[in-house]
Amino acid sequence: MRALYNILTHVAYAHLQLAKGFSKKLKLFVDGRNESFGILSSAIEPTDETIWFHCASLGEFEQGMPIISAIKDTFPDHKIVLTFFSPSGYEIKKQTPLADVVAYLPFDTKRNAKKFISAVHPSMAIFVKYEIWPNYLFELQEQKVPALLVSGSFRKNQIFFKAHGGFMRKALRTIDHFFVQNAPSEALLKSLKLENITLSGDTRFDRVSHQIEMDNSLDFMDAFKGDSLCVVCGSTWPEDEELLLDYINSSEATLKFVIAPHKIDATKIEYLRRRLTKKSVLFSEREHRDLSEFSIFIIDTIGYLTKIYSYADVAYVGGAAGTSGLHNILEPATFGIPIVIGNNFNKFPEAKKLEQLAGLYSVSDAQDCSSVMEKLISDNNFRSKTGMIAGHFVNSNTGATRIIMEYIKQLHRHRLIQIPSEGQ
Repeated sequence: MRALYNILTHVAYAHLQLAKGFSKKLKLFVDGRNESFGILSSAIEPTDETIWFHCASLGEFEQGMPIISAIKDTFPDHKIVLTFFSPSGYEIKKQTPLADVVAYLPFDTKRNAKKFISAVHPSMAIFVKYEIWPNYLFELQEQKVPALLVSGSFRKNQIFFKAHGGFMRKALRTIDHFFVQNAPSEALLKSLKLENITLSGDTRFDRVSHQIEMDNSLDFMDAFKGDSLCVVCGSTWPEDEELLLDYINSSEATLKFVIAPHKIDATKIEYLRRRLTKKSVLFSEREHRDLSEFSIFIIDTIGYLTKIYSYADVAYVGGAAGTSGLHNILEPATFGIPIVIGNNFNKFPEAKKLEQLAGLYSVSDAQDCSSVMEKLISDNNFRSKTGMIAGHFVNSNTGATRIIMEYIKQLHRHRLIQIPSEGQ
């Protein structure tokens, strides 16, 4: 089966080489990997001690951040090597100060895996959420490098739990320890007779819980919001905007809206503006404008949304009105803000749980959206109680990073990793 997997991997690579001319993202995906070994050889010396983190994309990086930060504090003499599978992670975070080396993960061939592990020679490999690459895992096992999966999330329909998934189960069994987000994931792994599992929770709770302690002030948001109530619509897709449009246009004149599209597409943003009946301004137009005169502020840039959520009285989080996938609800939740989303979120256990607790409401159409939004805006007590539930939900689920780091420190006791002594 491994031979077939390797053949299919090479076939997929050949097809991607042909297809990259038709897609900018595919070109980044393919050509970026051609640079990976050059990046590694120029940044890592044979004498360097390293710890390798792998994330599929940006969301997994956000999950991994608390652990990467804790690792840097605990092992300051180790270089952090960070790899991504997707351009949407690498292209945004290739300059992150949290890592010493950032690269695309080369395709999962036996040759690449052997060459990569030799170049990086990690003391430990940490995979975030559900990235299982057999050849890399087999090579780590061969080299006796401990591999951990953190913030693991598993579903019954994944190949590991199907009759034909024997090869992938074999790869899964090379992982030294699983830190999983929830009890269903733990149960699924145990159904495979795996016992090296800790129910640690989701490190994203640790990530967002620290945000409230930071300086989240933004001059442009102070100028825009003033003393008005504000709805922040974050990471929206066109399907989300269809749900919101009627309410935005019919709402009270004093209510403010921030719309931060997930993709910055000038054509789509202009189409949205034409359908808005209230005055709107783009972030890129903010200079020399009195932002207080506008009802709608469209953020046509990236990097500000987390802080913008701190100004929200209600948050709409995009992705669940269509099939693109719900974006991070924990970022607004940590500020104690009630959350509204679309109704396609079955794969997101944190949203399901928060809905059960009544800290989040899902809507199926524009009328439903208007009704829920109006209730949250007009009823101060209801809005306050819903937001309090959301904030408590984050606070009560922190601690995954501490649990994971306790295990990693145990590896030191077995002399797998050296932790510098005080004053060293």
